[in-house]
Amino acid sequence: MKQSIKVWHVEIKDAARIPTIPTSRPYSLKKLNRPLPEFNRFLYVAVGASWQWYMRLTWTYDQWLASLKRPGVETWVAYDEGTPVGYFELERQADDCVEIAYFGLITDFIGQGFGKALLEDAIAHAWRLGGRRVWLHTCSLDHPQALNNYLARGFEVFHEETVIDDLPDAPIQPWNGANK
Repeated sequence: MKQSIKVWHVEIKDAARIPTIPTSRPYSLKKLNRPLPEFNRFLYVAVGASWQWYMRLTWTYDQWLASLKRPGVETWVAYDEGTPVGYFELERQADDCVEIAYFGLITDFIGQGFGKALLEDAIAHAWRLGGRRVWLHTCSLDHPQALNNYLARGFEVFHEETVIDDLPDAPIQPWNGANK
């Protein structure tokens, strides 16, 4: 089904813009040290189901593996006593920028204080990858507070656009009846 989607591209060009007030970390954060397409696909579906993430759903195992094995791609996962809370995927790009390619929480953990801290960790790890700019994009399909969270963490909008995209007819679910 065709749908109009508002997209905001946001960036931080100056690390001094990042809020310095420490946020408590209600989770442990671990970097995946080797590509694991099955786990990344699980995270993509578990986080993205509520927000109609669909672009990678048709990928084969080999496409997932090739994407994850690219130099400069990192996946970080937050855990609450062993249970995945959410994740972010970073991609160092040729133009000395780092994109937060994917970021989000599993639905059960939204609204519990994890998002602010996890975004701050994503930004900090993106800066550690080097470069002159950290950026991401969000859209009108995302959580209603997503853009506000990005702006509160120091991002600024550098481009807005409206795109028409062909979305799946039914919401994406890890299995029938999930995310109710």
